[in-house]
Amino acid sequence: MVFLSSQLWLRNRLTDRYWRIQEVLQHARHFRGRKNRCYRLAVRAVTRSFVKCTKARRLKKRNMRTLWINRITAASQEHGLKYSTFIANLVKCQVELNRKVLADLAIYEPKTFKSLAALAKRRREEGFAAALDDGKEPEGVFSRVVQYR
Repeated sequence: MVFLSSQLWLRNRLTDRYWRIQEVLQHARHFRGRKNRCYRLAVRAVTRSFVKCTKARRLKKRNMRTLWINRITAASQEHGLKYSTFIANLVKCQVELNRKVLADLAIYEPKTFKSLAALAKRRREEGFAAALDDGKEPEGVFSRVVQYR
């Protein structure tokens, strides 16, 4: 864009600045005190809130995973299994359910979770038997491999 006078150039620059300031102030509308009116204070508050928002998203993921693990632990202890053995034996059984799904099953589908716990318990017992006997892989559901065509 070619400016024929310095006045047009200044007007163009000032409007850009005006909209930048308005955008920051718009983000600061819900703050208390002068932080929602004074640009200098608003910039600091908005930057700080964006940093906290980013950290909170990571923290939320961590807290949710901890919650799911606690729920799975409580549900697996009802069926006589530790959390670590429950998860390890499900992995050995090739049950690929994440912790979120397992926690939802523990709350909303207790019969399904009970069958998963029985599956993990059976795998653990067959693993102990295999370790004591000849070391072969347990028979049945656990050694079957699904083949896709």
